[in-house]
Amino acid sequence: MSGRKIKFSLVYRDMWQSSGKYVPRVDQLVKVAPHIIDMGCFARVETNGGGFEQINLLFGENPNKSVREWTKPFNDAGIQTHMLERALNGIRMNPVPADVRKLMFKVKKKQGTDITRSFCGLNDPRNILDSVKYAKEGGMIAQATLSLTYSKVHTAESFVQLADELIKGGADEICLKDMAGIARPAWLGKIVKGIKELHPEIPLEYHSHSGPGFAMATILEVCRAGVEYIDVAMEPLSWGTGHIDLLAVHAMLEDDGFDVPAINMDAYMKVRSLTQEFIDDFLGFYIDPKNRYMNSMLIGPGLPGGMMGSLMSDLENNLASLNKWMVKRNKPQLTQDDLLIKLFNEVEYIWPMLGYPPLVTPYSQYVKNLALMNVMQIEKGEARWSMIADNIWDMLVGNGGRLPGELHPEIKKLAKEAGKEFFTGRPQDLYPDALDTFRKEMNEKGWDFGQDDEELFELAMHPQEYRAFKSGAAKKAFEEDLAKRRIEGGGINEGTAKPTSTEGTVADLKPSTMFIDVEGERFKVTVEYGSNGSAIEVKPAATLAAPLAQGPVKNILAPLEGKFYLTKESSETPLKVGDSIKVGDLIGYVEAMKTFNAIRSDVAGTVVEICHTTGVEIEEDDVLVKIK
Repeated sequence: MSGRKIKFSLVYRDMWQSSGKYVPRVDQLVKVAPHIIDMGCFARVETNGGGFEQINLLFGENPNKSVREWTKPFNDAGIQTHMLERALNGIRMNPVPADVRKLMFKVKKKQGTDITRSFCGLNDPRNILDSVKYAKEGGMIAQATLSLTYSKVHTAESFVQLADELIKGGADEICLKDMAGIARPAWLGKIVKGIKELHPEIPLEYHSHSGPGFAMATILEVCRAGVEYIDVAMEPLSWGTGHIDLLAVHAMLEDDGFDVPAINMDAYMKVRSLTQEFIDDFLGFYIDPKNRYMNSMLIGPGLPGGMMGSLMSDLENNLASLNKWMVKRNKPQLTQDDLLIKLFNEVEYIWPMLGYPPLVTPYSQYVKNLALMNVMQIEKGEARWSMIADNIWDMLVGNGGRLPGELHPEIKKLAKEAGKEFFTGRPQDLYPDALDTFRKEMNEKGWDFGQDDEELFELAMHPQEYRAFKSGAAKKAFEEDLAKRRIEGGGINEGTAKPTSTEGTVADLKPSTMFIDVEGERFKVTVEYGSNGSAIEVKPAATLAAPLAQGPVKNILAPLEGKFYLTKESSETPLKVGDSIKVGDLIGYVEAMKTFNAIRSDVAGTVVEICHTTGVEIEEDDVLVKIK
């Protein structure tokens, strides 16, 4: 064991997105790259993937230019670059057609990304092995990922078996992705030993978040068990909801007798200084100071460090909404700590009932959202499960893949009552090829397909964000938002715990009919598109109302705050004035915390007024529709 080489990978993308969900601009990335190289201790650097490209688009920057310029210095220096992708979901939050997934790997390889780290939020090998196949066809190194979750159904044996299946299916490497940092050291050591006994030649890489506090011990254990690569962060963005610090890991492993590369400390200090400079420039306004703390309460619910930023924002917004409700009814208000503990307890309660989905994007968000919705409803005297969003139903019925555990009979009963059908086929089959549709759009608009079809890929992967980028609306909205944040202060720049959600900060931009979410942050733009990318006409409010009929009118109220949509798919027919509806008919949707919550009528009658245009922000108890 003594003297075995351990190599380091700097997760520079995830460093930022685990702290505040944002990354530096391309000019800043290019500025820091030579000094990362000069540190001399990194065999790999994570350059892109995850939310990287949506963020570029919302800054008003072309992500294809960013990836090419950011990866080039590392390519030239012989340092491998890698990206994170979500298998069926590609590099977004919802499923991606197979032809778009295939194009992604070809484009990313041409742009300079060497390795793809592919994970499925359900650990469904069918989804991961599709990515392995597509990545290798595109010329990339296919690193298949185990999304580590600790429960009675996630045994060491089950993860060894999954790794064995992925390697036999063509995976070049295995990543052990401890996205919540909850993997117990001895347990994970058994997994690594089990994989190495079956496949000693396959490189293993360990990725962990520091949040609950296990990671240092776990890193030592997995290195002793045979892991070759360790993901690390560095100051000022290590620890907290992020990753273990390079210097601490380096000293620990060196002391244990491992062969670790020397660190050029002059270059280290330059990278540290530049990273702080980027925070001071603007990124600090998007980093909640609470994300710099570790929290062992995360051991119980197992929520990943990467989502804690959006979680705290959700809590702040929902707490305000809940307390408004409490005040109206002369009930005692809750503190954020009250709500946080209730949420953690609810996650622990419902997670087994939902079939133990691994708590990783997007399913960690779905479990958290459902738990938070349950808490909100219970506090108001309503029943648990009274609000289950469509995205969550897709998870429960198998549209994204197989759940690791069995659904609780109560959940199966709810599915039956809601008329949901369970799907057991190959998930990709539910999402047909779509590139021809996007090619047609680009030709009609006269848009350049870009080098290696990279612009076509960007439109197909992120249609809403790409169109907003092309129109200039996204850049304008972001600049307005940043200007307001600079005036108001807050974020890590002020050293306060002020929430950094964009909630309410761009509400006065005109014209504006749509908001875009990227991993919990909201941006308002001047165009609106359906979830499949086709344009939807946004009618002015005046056309949505008719003269009120005489007699009593029933108001359908919003059960939660968020964005109101009449439809979420272009194939749906939106509600209109004059429609006759029955009890249980769909009114529309409220999108909150990245999930669509269907709103149904509890009364029969005729629609006499639709009170909001689609895509606008609404608050809880706002009147959505009036029915006579």
